[in-house]
Amino acid sequence: QAQVAESGGGLVQAGGSLRLSCAPSRPSFGSTFRTSAMGWFRQANGKNREFVAGVSRGGSNTDYVDSVKGRFTISRDSDKNTVYLQMTNLKPEDTAVYYCAQTLQRRPLFRGNSWGQGTQVTVSS
Repeated sequence: QAQVAESGGGLVQAGGSLRLSCAPSRPSFGSTFRTSAMGWFRQANGKNREFVAGVSRGGSNTDYVDSVKGRFTISRDSDKNTVYLQMTNLKPEDTAVYYCAQTLQRRPLFRGNSWGQGTQVTVSS
């Protein structure tokens, strides 16, 4: 059963912006979500899912794959128990389904149906 729900994707032109959100989809996961490092991953058609950005459980430390540094910002709101991915200056190569997951050293800890449905981001040139 999915542990998180992602939202905020859409169709934008190159250079545009989007903000993705991720929150626990099950109350039983809420506490784990709050006290875990979380990350965003993406999967483009025909490619493997890849790490994009991560945030520590306290929110003070962040990590990004080189291709999004300076364009994407990951953050978390402890009051809302939500993780965000602010994406700016989007490029067509950012087109993918974006997922969030509990993360350890850029690796997702989710397996199988723990993943959410993801949110589609499509960037037109």
